[in-house]
Amino acid sequence: MINSIGFNSYKSLDEQKLYTHLQNCAKTESPQQLIQRFRNLFLGEVEYQDPEVWAILSQIVDGDFSQQEFSHVLNRCCYILINCWLKRRKLQWAIYELVQLFEVLPTGLPPCWTAKRLRSLVKHFIQSEQYHALRRLAKAFKDCKNTESSETKNLDSLIIRYPYLYEHFFLTDDSSDEQRQEIRMMRNRNQLRFEHDLHQYVTNQTHSREQGLILLPTKNPTLLSDKKYYSAINHFTSKVDGHHTYPELAKQFVQQSRRTRSYRTFKEELYEYLSTSIDPKYGKNRFNKRLYQVLQDTLNHNDSQKVNDSLLAGTCRKLFNFMVVESSQQPNHFVFVDLLNNLGATSVTGTLLKLVLICRKVKRDLEKRFSVLFNHYATFSQDKVFWLVEALENVNIAFGLNFGSKKILF
Repeated sequence: MINSIGFNSYKSLDEQKLYTHLQNCAKTESPQQLIQRFRNLFLGEVEYQDPEVWAILSQIVDGDFSQQEFSHVLNRCCYILINCWLKRRKLQWAIYELVQLFEVLPTGLPPCWTAKRLRSLVKHFIQSEQYHALRRLAKAFKDCKNTESSETKNLDSLIIRYPYLYEHFFLTDDSSDEQRQEIRMMRNRNQLRFEHDLHQYVTNQTHSREQGLILLPTKNPTLLSDKKYYSAINHFTSKVDGHHTYPELAKQFVQQSRRTRSYRTFKEELYEYLSTSIDPKYGKNRFNKRLYQVLQDTLNHNDSQKVNDSLLAGTCRKLFNFMVVESSQQPNHFVFVDLLNNLGATSVTGTLLKLVLICRKVKRDLEKRFSVLFNHYATFSQDKVFWLVEALENVNIAFGLNFGSKKILF
C-alpha cells in the first residue's frame, strides 16, 4: 500500500512538472513555436531538446502507466496550449494546426525504447473519445485563417455559432474539470457576444421606429435572411397571442398549475397551453391528436397525484422526445421535420420555448436534443440541412432574448 501511494505521488509530480513546462513555454512562445515544440516532444523522431523534460516524460511513459491514464495526460497537455489560444481570437487558428499533428504520425524507426512506447500510447490516444472531442473542437477553428472561403462546408463547421451545444459537443464523460471550465468560459464569451449583437439590433430598430431616425444598419449575426431574422426577434419579444409575451404566458400557466388538483388535469391544461401555438390548419389535421395522446400516455400511473417539479420536468422531456428527438440511440425525428415544414422554425421554436419557460431545468435537455440532431447531420453540407440550421439559429435567438444577461424589449 505504501509503495502504491508513493508511486502515485511520484507519478503525479512528474505530470505536474510536464504541465508546468508547457505552461511556461506558452507564456513566451508563438503558436508556431509551441506547435513545433509539441511535435518534438510527443511525435518527434528524435529526443526532445530539453533533456530534463525528456527525462520527466520518459518516467511517465516507461512507468506503470495505463494507456487510458496516458491519454488523460496527453489530452491535458493539448488543452494547456488550446486554453491559451481560445482567449485570443487571432490565435485560434493554431488549435486546428495543433490537433492536425496527430493525423500524420512518424513512420521512421524510433530512436529509443521511450520513443517506441510513446508512439504506441499516442496511437491509443487517437482512438479515444477524448481525441474525438478534441478533433470536434479543432474543426470549429479550421477556417479561422480563411474566413472568406467559398467552399461548401459541412454542418459541423458551424458549431462555434451555437454556444448552447458546446458542452454536449466538445466534452466527454471523462473530461477534466479544467476542460469543462474552459468550454463553459468559451460558451459564456460567445453567448455574450451574440446577445450584444441582438441587443444592438433591437435597440437600433426601436430608436429608428420611435424617433423616426435613419440609423446605419446593424449586421445580422445569424445565417437567417434579414426578413426571417427580424421576424424571429419580433416573434420572441412581442405579445405572441396579441396580449402576452412568451414569459407572461408561461408565468400565467405556472400560477394556474399550482392550483391544479391532479397530474391528469395538469396534462389537459398543458395541452391547451401548447396547442394554442400550433396553426389550427396543421394541428387539426393530425398533430393535435398525437400531442394529446402523448400527454395522456406520459407517466399516467401518476395521474391521480398532484403535479410536482419531478413530474413537470419528466413531462417536458417526454414532449421533447416526441417533438424533437429522443436520443442518439433513437434518432427518429420525423415529427420535428414535419413541424418545421408546416409551421416554420420560428413557430416551432416558440412552442419548445413555452416548455422551457415553465421548467427552466429542462433547458439543458432541449440543448441535448439539438446536439443529437447536430451530431446526426454533422457531415452533411450546410445547404442540404438548412432546415436544421434555421432551427438552430432560432433557438440561439430565443435563448439569447429570454435567458440572456440583457433584458431586451422590442
